[in-house]
Amino acid sequence: MAAKKAGIIVILSSPSGAGKTTLVKKISLRKKYKISISHTTRKPRLNEKNGKDYFFINKKDFRRLIKDKKFLEYAKVFKNYYGSLKENVIYKLKKGKNVIFDIDWQGTKQIKNKKLDYKIITIFILPPSKDELFKRLLKRDQKDKKIAKERMKQFKSDVKHWRDYDFTVINDNLEKCYKLIIKFITSQTKQKISYKFNKKFIEKHINNLIN
Repeated sequence: MAAKKAGIIVILSSPSGAGKTTLVKKISLRKKYKISISHTTRKPRLNEKNGKDYFFINKKDFRRLIKDKKFLEYAKVFKNYYGSLKENVIYKLKKGKNVIFDIDWQGTKQIKNKKLDYKIITIFILPPSKDELFKRLLKRDQKDKKIAKERMKQFKSDVKHWRDYDFTVINDNLEKCYKLIIKFITSQTKQKISYKFNKKFIEKHINNLIN
């Protein structure tokens, strides 16, 4: 069993462009929170640094790590692989650090199925609208409409997995969204605090996003 003072796993997922990476970085500024830095086969974006944002490796090396069962989770997203090394994550948890993941629903499902001896809190992030999501994708991918449109096609499929998460929140304001996430995490780690979200409201919002 894990030590009593072991850290917890906090997973943030979202359709591409909903803002989970920004939120993960903001949460990581809190005491005892560390980001799980993923390995990926995709090329770095502007201002991304190896070892800080991702560990950038080629597909041959990534497949070798899969074969050697080194990943806690991994997935293929938009023709590129992403994965979290188990050794790195467990080391942080044993040191009492709370490990935050910026991963999709595929990786989340794999981690939950591992039945680890650590508490897992899963959070799904939604964009305020399809128009806003498209604007964010264009801005992030250097105004490449082709890439943005590809990600928008995947949006309808990804967003349906919100039901598999403990908490779902709309990122219409970064600071507001951040505070709601922290409030929920606190409610899950302190038994005396209870916090629920309006699932019917979320479901209505998602219907507006995909129709």
